[in-house]
Amino acid sequence: MKLDILAFGAHPDDVELGCSGTILKEISLGKTVGIIDLTRGELGTRGSAEIRDQEANAAAKILGVSVRENLEMRDGFFVNDEKHQLEIIKIIRKYRPDIVLCNAIDDRHIDHEKGSKLVSNACFLSGLRKIETELDGELQLAWRPKAVYHYIQWKNIEPDFVVDITGFTAAKIESILAYGSQFYDKDSKEPESPITSKNFLESVNYRSQDLGRLAGVDFAEGFTVERYLAVNSLGDLL
Repeated sequence: MKLDILAFGAHPDDVELGCSGTILKEISLGKTVGIIDLTRGELGTRGSAEIRDQEANAAAKILGVSVRENLEMRDGFFVNDEKHQLEIIKIIRKYRPDIVLCNAIDDRHIDHEKGSKLVSNACFLSGLRKIETELDGELQLAWRPKAVYHYIQWKNIEPDFVVDITGFTAAKIESILAYGSQFYDKDSKEPESPITSKNFLESVNYRSQDLGRLAGVDFAEGFTVERYLAVNSLGDLL
């Protein structure tokens, strides 16, 4: 299966929080999108890996993605080395995305920056023919995505571009709330964490509103790039 866009997250819910509005919009435009979670989020303050599995599946249905896989790397302890890079390379060659979305380049959680660099490095290496990988006993062809974009998470990183997600924010929030174990719940008896406050949940919406305000639309999601964006003409920017 070839996908147009493949979104990676270090943990289940990273993609929903960072770029699900963009995913919803792209799917509405006929693009095929998949999600790859690097870990099961087993070190999360609340819930469990099993609960997160169920929540991730529910969120995937809300978003309407074509595929969602979990690579079951160790939450908190995966590293950017050959072993982990090869796992990502196999996935990239399996789905051959034109665009890859991945974690923020710098963030509060150490896994986000690690995941960002791991996926970015693997995207480059995946294009080298002399790196051989197999899938179901068959040699995979080299494939390098045309672009790698990093969504924004906890820190207010200045975006290089934003995507207008007006009309998709309700479904975005619905996909986030599929992770009932992770976010604000006034009746929860589990320990608090930086993401369990009501303020954090509301911040997802007001960040989209603020980025939208700055771009002249109602709601937007921001991304950083690894190379300059090119357009055919100034009219493409209108």
